[in-house]
Amino acid sequence: MTIGPVNNFGAPEAPKNDPEKILSAAKQFESLLISQMLKSMQDSKGGFMGMDEDQSGAAAMEYGQEAFAQAMSASGGLGLARMVAQGLQQPAGK
Repeated sequence: MTIGPVNNFGAPEAPKNDPEKILSAAKQFESLLISQMLKSMQDSKGGFMGMDEDQSGAAAMEYGQEAFAQAMSASGGLGLARMVAQGLQQPAGK
């Protein structure tokens, strides 16, 4: 019986090209992009319905944007996560 590489906690590491890990990372990346797009739109408009008038409103808006971006990415988002994951899963040279 052979055991592959282990992490710092002694647990076996998943292969670096694990499709589930790649897709998860791609979804996180897409979520971050969507969140940044929403933040840019909000900044260019000078706030949203007076929510940025104080620190608590700004924090609530930021949390809402992040939650929306994560939900959007988890449900397919803009399709970027799928494209990134496919690109990373292709064998080199193709």
